[in-house]
Amino acid sequence: MNNLLNQINNELQAELSGVEIDFRISKIENYDLQINNLVRFKNTPEFKDITTKLISYLEKQNIFNKIELTEQGFINLAFNIEVLLGKITNTSEEFETTTPKNILIDYGGPNIGKPLHVGHIRTLNIGRSLYNMNNFVSHNIKSDIHLGDWGMPVAQIITYLDQNNLNADQLTAEDFQTIYPKSASEYKENEPFKIQAQEVNKLLNTNDQTIVSKWKVIKDKSLARLKEDLNIFGHTFDYWFGESDVNDLIPDMIEELKEKKLIQEDDGALVSSEDTDPKILITKSDGSYLYITTDLATTLYRQNNLLYDEAIYVVDKRQSLHFEQLFKSIKYFGFNDSKHEHIAYGTLNDAKGNPYKTRDGDTKPLLDLFEEVKEYIKKFNEELNDSTLNTLTNSVLTYSDLLSNRKTDYKFDLEKFASNTGKTGIYVQYSQVRAKKLLERFENEKTAKLREFNEAESNLVRELFLFGIYLEQCLKNYEPHHLANFLYEVSNLFNVFYEDEKFTDLKDTESLNTKLFVTNLFLTTVHNTMYCLGIKPVDEM
Repeated sequence: MNNLLNQINNELQAELSGVEIDFRISKIENYDLQINNLVRFKNTPEFKDITTKLISYLEKQNIFNKIELTEQGFINLAFNIEVLLGKITNTSEEFETTTPKNILIDYGGPNIGKPLHVGHIRTLNIGRSLYNMNNFVSHNIKSDIHLGDWGMPVAQIITYLDQNNLNADQLTAEDFQTIYPKSASEYKENEPFKIQAQEVNKLLNTNDQTIVSKWKVIKDKSLARLKEDLNIFGHTFDYWFGESDVNDLIPDMIEELKEKKLIQEDDGALVSSEDTDPKILITKSDGSYLYITTDLATTLYRQNNLLYDEAIYVVDKRQSLHFEQLFKSIKYFGFNDSKHEHIAYGTLNDAKGNPYKTRDGDTKPLLDLFEEVKEYIKKFNEELNDSTLNTLTNSVLTYSDLLSNRKTDYKFDLEKFASNTGKTGIYVQYSQVRAKKLLERFENEKTAKLREFNEAESNLVRELFLFGIYLEQCLKNYEPHHLANFLYEVSNLFNVFYEDEKFTDLKDTESLNTKLFVTNLFLTTVHNTMYCLGIKPVDEM
């Protein structure tokens, strides 16, 4: 929320004996905000006193030129634009939190030896957006990719290398990507292969140096390629930790939990002693580790080395039970009192609503989707350079993803999402380029005075003033789609504003300066919104 509204809220709570005011975006014509959480007092003796004090206070602030108390108990508010012009700039300084938290975001989660596929795009986009938004308001934010670089998938690759007399040192990351599905298939269909892979996995977990040396080659080459691929999509991470970084912590963790009787044996397996249904499985009956085993050890590592107040896990909704059990176990085992949140999301499907697949039925590689989108954009923008085309491609892949509520599945329709009209990454890029060119063209023609806003200018500015409200909704609910939709709304209003009155037709300097002032506020707001969403502005279209 804008610091201005935060300040008002804090002062009002003191005025109203702790009653919190919830500013919401109004859907009523000619009003901008609504206070609707006072309805619960409607039939109480305090209601009149609360609303009288509230309205009196707001009138003194002079930031609203219309204040309406409805019969239902809602309060409708219309911005006083002239007053707010000097108070709302939508710059990052305006949103700096006074209580910064140490936040760790766990997202990405690819396996080494395996290419990024379309299933990774949502964790990457949502995770980066939450990272940027928290950074924008000055929380101490860090990201960890949480690599799948240990355990059975790696053992399967090593077993395949051994059975086919292949030397890991002589292979490339692309070779491992080819081997990965073959080794997984062998594990399912070939019993001797499966037995050998299980033995390799045990040797890996006991740090057998021959096996570990092969693992290290696979990891190093795979990670180098992964960083190259992620760079194409504009993603990077503060930490590149994997399951391997906490493997050594697990034996001691298990022993300590046994000593404290927080886990117990159950048919050879180890389960949490907490009374839950179903029981929370910590290790398998053969002693092998599960995802929760590694995630618990990761929690211990992070609390000892990264010092976080809140951990956010951006993982698809099919893993909800896993995180429910993980968070229960963290609390039951007494690991820490930090906040843990699972940010669940739906799946990305093709235009027909089916899971994205290649022609052979395999999961579609993410780089293939990137090239597909890039070639489509290039058909209509042949004059653009390769760097701009890459940025526009990422704009389409990011914006179309973040538009829908993260909890729902969504269909990626290339023709729809790469269009230059409607709610698309291309459209919002076009709008900000248009604004940028205007400011560059009239850079030396600014004056100090503004005239009274016309309807198109007023509509745009009023919407721009809502940036902080949308940002707060995103942060509070971990939902980037509020800002994504806001970005389209202000872009659309800017284009109406642009077409309403041509800059070159303006005869007086005050009218031109008013146009340039509004354009500058639009561009500042849009660039900050794009940053929060993880979208890089282009310089030309």
